[in-house]
Amino acid sequence: MIADHRATRRSAAIEEGLAQSSYTTYAPPSRRLEELPMTNHSFSETNPRRLRPLRAAVAAVAVACTVVACSPVSDSGGGANSGEDQAAGQDFFGTPADPAAVKNGGKLVIALSAEPDALDPTLSRSLYSRYVFQAICQKLYDVNEQAQVVPQLATALPTTSGDGKTVTISLRQDARFADGTQFDSAAVKATLQRHLTNARSARKSELGPIESIDTPDANTVVVHLKQPFAPLVGALADRAGMIMSPKALQSLGDNFASAPVCVGPFKFAKRVPQNSIDVVKDPNFYDAAKVHLDAISWHILSDASIRAANLRSGDAQVADSISTQDVAALQKDSSVSVLQSNSLGYQGLTFNIGNVDGVGAAPKPINRPIAQNAKVRQAFEYAIDRKALVQAVFNGIPGVACSPISPGSPFSSPEAQTCPAHDPAKAKQLLAEAGVQTPYPVTMLASNTPDTLRLAQALQAMVKDGGFDLKINPVEYSSLLDEQDRGNFELLQLGWSGRIDPDANITNFVGTGGSQNVSGYSNPQLDAVLTQARQSNDIEERKKLYGQAVTILQQDDALIYLYRQRNLTAVSKQIQGLQVFPDGVIRAAFAGFSK
Repeated sequence: MIADHRATRRSAAIEEGLAQSSYTTYAPPSRRLEELPMTNHSFSETNPRRLRPLRAAVAAVAVACTVVACSPVSDSGGGANSGEDQAAGQDFFGTPADPAAVKNGGKLVIALSAEPDALDPTLSRSLYSRYVFQAICQKLYDVNEQAQVVPQLATALPTTSGDGKTVTISLRQDARFADGTQFDSAAVKATLQRHLTNARSARKSELGPIESIDTPDANTVVVHLKQPFAPLVGALADRAGMIMSPKALQSLGDNFASAPVCVGPFKFAKRVPQNSIDVVKDPNFYDAAKVHLDAISWHILSDASIRAANLRSGDAQVADSISTQDVAALQKDSSVSVLQSNSLGYQGLTFNIGNVDGVGAAPKPINRPIAQNAKVRQAFEYAIDRKALVQAVFNGIPGVACSPISPGSPFSSPEAQTCPAHDPAKAKQLLAEAGVQTPYPVTMLASNTPDTLRLAQALQAMVKDGGFDLKINPVEYSSLLDEQDRGNFELLQLGWSGRIDPDANITNFVGTGGSQNVSGYSNPQLDAVLTQARQSNDIEERKKLYGQAVTILQQDDALIYLYRQRNLTAVSKQIQGLQVFPDGVIRAAFAGFSK
């Protein structure tokens, strides 16, 4: 009871800090923004209820896991829940549309919380672009509501040679691209080679050590690896597996995003930057009879309250990333359903310890104690009370996170879930050992959305007791991403929507040269552990290795994990068939308006 009372007092102190907090303003760069790596910055997340892996599902996909960790993460059965009597914190993914109960036609409007980046599967790094891709760019594999890998443009899970170096994928024969050209193995090869060779590719490290790609016939692709690569199929269930039209690639080249052409239920129509993206039904789609809507339009509305208002007024039928402040009211609204599930990702804090010349460039020393001395970063982590933070800012809805490994993942372990205790005295001791003057000043770059600012201000109040003077630079989201890419930050608040294979939540962000390693962090010991985990097809071995990786990460603290959000999406009950699975992607392609 004493601990509970202390937590209550800490929450009260944080809330007081929210009211008293101050922050500096920031002028975004005037030059045109480049195509940017984007991550899930949503702060509308929920409950710390632990995810529980499906033992039976793990066994069912064991064959596939010889190539990829097909991590089932939940046994919620959310797909069967009507949502009418949904309890707070209970998973509800939505249900498939009943063809007899929906009408054909109409435009679905989705209020979207942030601007997607490039609609180019090779370049994109945004959760929000994945929403659009789900409608226009199918993948070799997809992820179902239990976070299992299932075939999409492939006809079955891949077969793998005994040495793990040869992966054979069979393809659909009835698919055509939106430009009418045939989908075949040559198109798959062209896409994968573009991912591997494009100078700005965000997919290269995801695909691993591919040596060559063969196409023995139009319906078969054979991938040859230099070494076994366990995360491969997990990558092919995301943007690396989105196959682009060779005709469009040849015509558009690096401008593919201006008029993307893939296989999908819908095809790209138009984009108004910072405003909207429209797609229309594709008559070439192999399963067009299952597509009920004529069109889908994503409207960019960064303020959660405005998204909720548009939903209530009928101007939108879907609102993504609803605020934890609005969850209770929306759940009481008889005209709205709230889809929710535990995220595979995390929200965290990234220190710039070597990103001088931009992401992807070789790390260079930065002349700041917090960049040079891990003790200063460790002190910052000891100054954070994660439980009090999520209670004060998000009504206790998110779950505390101390690592990139979801607690419900088959690759989780006690080592992977170890959490440094909140200890302001220890923080001050480490600062003294580091020889820095206190209060130690730190400037944090953060998105200027209301929920993000609440989080930043709560952190500001909290770390003061640990000897830090935290200043906040709130910026528009796309500008923030530009600045993180360039390395123009000291501390950054961002998150990641998460993937089914732990490698995709770790290596790109903290591995040397990772495509999203904006910290400029490099540790050969960590690289060796992650490489070994990538090459192993044994779940128990990988579990042990990821536990070791988390231990190293918490020693260096280049990235501090804060909490694990829930995916929260509000949907008008006029709409059937819209679903959101643990990967966080809104699946709208087979939705429809009720009759």
